[in-house]
Amino acid sequence: MALYLLFESASGYALFHASGIRKIGQTVDAVRPTLLDLKRFSKAVKLARFTPFLSAVDATNQCNAVSEGITTDELVNFLVLNLPKVKEWKKGKFTVGVAQPKVGSRITEATGIPCQSDDYIQELLGAVRLHFGQLFDQLKPYDLENYSRASADNMVTQTILLLDTLDKGVNFFTMRVREWYGWHFPELVKIVNDNYLYAKLAKFVANKSDLSEKDIPALADLIGDEDKAKEIVEAAKVSTGQDLSPVDLINVQQFAQRVMNLSEYRKNIYEYLVTKMNDIAPNLTSLIGVRVGAQLISNAGSLSNLAKLPSSTLQILGAEKALRRALKTGGNTPKYGHIFHSSFIGRASTKNKGRMARYLASKCSMASRIDCYSDMSSSIFGEKMREQVEERLDFCEKDVASRKNLDVMNPAIEGMTNRVSEEDDAQKENGWKKESNSKADDDAMHLDKPAMHSTLCTRLAIVEL
Repeated sequence: MALYLLFESASGYALFHASGIRKIGQTVDAVRPTLLDLKRFSKAVKLARFTPFLSAVDATNQCNAVSEGITTDELVNFLVLNLPKVKEWKKGKFTVGVAQPKVGSRITEATGIPCQSDDYIQELLGAVRLHFGQLFDQLKPYDLENYSRASADNMVTQTILLLDTLDKGVNFFTMRVREWYGWHFPELVKIVNDNYLYAKLAKFVANKSDLSEKDIPALADLIGDEDKAKEIVEAAKVSTGQDLSPVDLINVQQFAQRVMNLSEYRKNIYEYLVTKMNDIAPNLTSLIGVRVGAQLISNAGSLSNLAKLPSSTLQILGAEKALRRALKTGGNTPKYGHIFHSSFIGRASTKNKGRMARYLASKCSMASRIDCYSDMSSSIFGEKMREQVEERLDFCEKDVASRKNLDVMNPAIEGMTNRVSEEDDAQKENGWKKESNSKADDDAMHLDKPAMHSTLCTRLAIVEL
């Protein structure tokens, strides 16, 4: 009886034919040592059919349906069209291995296709998942990365939304600490403006009556300024605040500690956002900054969606309400959305803000396209575009002539081309070293050809830019 394996991945549904599976063995113990060997496993399991998902949303819906044991119309049609027909009065001459028994029973009810799900099938599907990229020769490495890129974009979206929420929460809770502790020590608000530092001082000082000159070194270490430490001690001596009970002071200290913890968590989240943005959009990050770049990606939905937008739409991302109101009332449309928070717009004069917003939006559009469609991660183009925006700002404000686009981009293209050449040379050297190895190593070299092909495509894309 022939055995087919149904494998659902982030890219689509795949059907593998386990033609040589009997040569390996029919027990789990006999199969397991062989599964890790790609050379032997690829001879036993061959790709029969593959159908890709239409979009990331479709992929999410299909994967969720399978995880819940639901058979979709797409899955049923895929199996019916690509498997041998099963006659009702004859026993099927094949079976389909599925990961979940519930999915198998649903498939059998809907189509009559016999399904199997046991430990033996689970081991085979685990091996398929392990070697999926190598078993599917037509699937390039960057196709497998599409889902991971969408996942990374989603991480950026969720992180920037969380960061905005944390900022509001930290500011709100710090205001509560100031009002609460200000009833006891109102002079401290005028001395310390930083929210995080104020919470630390509220927890450290607690009862202002206990402060003395011996606490000045500890305060100086806490705030990093000895003069301010002395000012705090002197203010505590003449403070007009009300005394609080020990229980009230304990509650203030506990609340201040919670605000400190929330501020530290906000700092860690921002560092995580910086890392993710430098990974998925280094040029956009170098050009406009981490936070504004993340807001643009979040508003567009993903980096690929942002890359597809015209610069005029990117310019007003984040100002959709103002745009709808202007179209409804016939007023002036907004000139900028999230990019208003860029330092370039803030440094421009009132009359030049619109001009700078248009120019900055066009550069952001170019940077997002380079980040989205380039196979190599580099911030060199974003840095050069930032120099261009600086020159355009000087041109608008001081009438200083700026360089032409070719004069700025040619060095960036040369630098990227040299980097590609160096990586190609390194790959060639590694290839020459592998020539003396066994045939198994030579087979492994062929798996690197898609990556080398992607590098050549990147070079062509950079030259065309």
